[in-house]
Amino acid sequence: MKKSFLLIFLISSFAAFAQADFEKKLQTKLILAEDGTTIEIEAGTFFLTKSLSLEGKKNITLRGKGIDKTVLSFKNQIQGAEGIKITNCENIVLEDMTTQDSKGDLIKTMQVKGMTFRRLKAEWSGKPKASNGSYAFYPVLCENVMIDSCIAIGASDAGIYVGQSKHIVVKNCTAFQNVAGIEIENSLFAEVFNNTAIGNTGGILVFDLPGLIQKKGGYVKVHHNIVKENNLSNFAPKGNIVGNVPKGTGMMILAASHVEIYENQILNHATMGVAVISYYMTGLKNKDKEYDPYPTDIQIHNNTFERKAGRVPMEGRFGQMYRIKLKFGTQVPHVIFDGILDEKKVGKDGKYLPEFAICVRENNGQSSAIIDAEHDFKNIISGPDALNCNPESIKSIQF
Repeated sequence: MKKSFLLIFLISSFAAFAQADFEKKLQTKLILAEDGTTIEIEAGTFFLTKSLSLEGKKNITLRGKGIDKTVLSFKNQIQGAEGIKITNCENIVLEDMTTQDSKGDLIKTMQVKGMTFRRLKAEWSGKPKASNGSYAFYPVLCENVMIDSCIAIGASDAGIYVGQSKHIVVKNCTAFQNVAGIEIENSLFAEVFNNTAIGNTGGILVFDLPGLIQKKGGYVKVHHNIVKENNLSNFAPKGNIVGNVPKGTGMMILAASHVEIYENQILNHATMGVAVISYYMTGLKNKDKEYDPYPTDIQIHNNTFERKAGRVPMEGRFGQMYRIKLKFGTQVPHVIFDGILDEKKVGKDGKYLPEFAICVRENNGQSSAIIDAEHDFKNIISGPDALNCNPESIKSIQF
């Protein structure tokens, strides 16, 4: 009996030593890496107790042996918030590994010029919960961001989030069981395509928010994505703005401009397919004088919409968006516009000038509504052509 106990103790001690040795060696490699280095991580599951960091480097690749073959687990993390944090770098590639269960964001990159995430999984294991970190993939204040063939699971804010960045591609990715599957926030020149957002609270969000360094995003193209059954109850921590996104939202555009949504499959959402809303719908105050709270030049065309008639959930109300339940019952239009207009951009007919219009046209299963939120929903306009425009008004967003 004593020998068995001793053997177990020795094996356990050796494993703990091996894990600590791995963590120390990997962080040392990141610190000492010369520009142009590729750091290979062997297959296996490795438990880390501290954040891994990379700073001030150029042309570095950190490569595992594949998703679920190389696993970096931060379940036992006692120091730092992020799993991996990369700052002030150029041309960095992370690829072929899984990261799990950090206290905060799983992979955060900040002020990186040329950031590639490729064939990565970032997840919180277990059921979705508010104590999960905010973001699985979190590039912020970056340029030339590529997120390709990645998987994000369980984020209490957004699985794949790109904030205050420029020149972005998100493609071939899967996001599920997050509050927001994919979110582009205050970012310029982003293309989001060939992704699957399924089983989140909201599928794909394009937001502009006040009080940030990069004031205005826009020129965002969202196309050829499968956005399906994003009907998960909202589990964001209290006070988080995405905590107000209604359960059952396919896509939401909040105060962003120059956004084109086309050739997506937007299927079976309990609340709405696409919401186009101003910041006023959040019910929050805006103290940023440079912030533009209105969405303008929104093109929604050639998508396929499907929704079974049914009860609209009351969970996760965004300002007064829940009022659509009272107005439409079980037959909620696929595209909802709050109808709050910037008077400076309105023509003599009381509508937006063509260059600022909210344009919904040539969609499969099209239905839309202007809900007149500014006047307490008194003058709702709904029907297939509620947000129609001339065919020549549909123009591709150019970068």
